[in-house]
Amino acid sequence: MSPLVLGVGACLAGWIGLYALLCYTNGSCGYEWNCRLVTLFHGILAVCVTAYIGYIDGLWPFTYPGTKNTPLQITAMVISLGYFIFDMAWCVYFRTEGLVMLAHHTMSILGILLILWLGESGIESCAVLFGSEITNPLLQTRWFLKHSGRYDSFLGDAVDVLFVLLFVFMRIFVGGAMLYCELISPRPKFIIKFGGVAMYALSWVFMVDISRFTYRKSQLKYQRWMNRRRMAEVNGQDLKRD
Repeated sequence: MSPLVLGVGACLAGWIGLYALLCYTNGSCGYEWNCRLVTLFHGILAVCVTAYIGYIDGLWPFTYPGTKNTPLQITAMVISLGYFIFDMAWCVYFRTEGLVMLAHHTMSILGILLILWLGESGIESCAVLFGSEITNPLLQTRWFLKHSGRYDSFLGDAVDVLFVLLFVFMRIFVGGAMLYCELISPRPKFIIKFGGVAMYALSWVFMVDISRFTYRKSQLKYQRWMNRRRMAEVNGQDLKRD
C-alpha cells in the first residue's frame, strides 16, 4: 500500500499547489473562486481519463463489474482521491457546503479507499466518477456566471437546462442501470454493492433538491413573463387612449 499512499499524498500536494498558485496569481477573485477553478479542472480531467478507461482502455463496466483494478484505473482513483481530500478539507474549513455535499465527499473518499484496498471494482468506481463529474463543469459555470453578474441571461438558463437534463440522464437513468448490473452480478463484493446503493440514494437526494430548484425557477420565470405581458397590455391601452 505504500506506493498508493505516496501517490495519494503527491496528488493531494499537487491539488493544494494548484490552489495556492491560483490564489497567488488570481487573489483578487477570492478563495472560493479559485477553489472552484480547481474543482473545474479536476472535473474535466476526471471525465477525460475515466471516459478513456470506460470506452477505450478498460472493460465495459455494465458487463464486467468486480474485475481487478488496472494501473490506469488506480491512477484515476488516486488523482480523484487526492482532490476529494483537498476539497473536503477546504469545505470544512470555510464552511461553504451543507451536509449532503459533505456526505457525498465522505462517501467518495471511503469508496475509493475501499476499492484501492480490495484491488477490484475499479471499473465501476471510474464509471461512477465519470457520471458524477460530467455535470461538474456546468455546475461550476453556473456559479461563475452567478458571481460575475451574468446568470440572469440566456446563457444562464441554457446552463441550468443542460445541467438538469445531464444530471437526470447520467445520475438517475444511467446510474440506475449501472446499479442494477452491479447488484445482479456475482463478482462484486457485498460491501461494494452496498456502497453503490448508498451513492445512488444520495443521487436521489440531489435530485430532490434539483427538482425544487427547477420548480422555483420555472415559477419565477412564469411570473416575470406574466408581469411583462401585463405591462405590455397596459402600455398598449395607454397608447390607444392617446
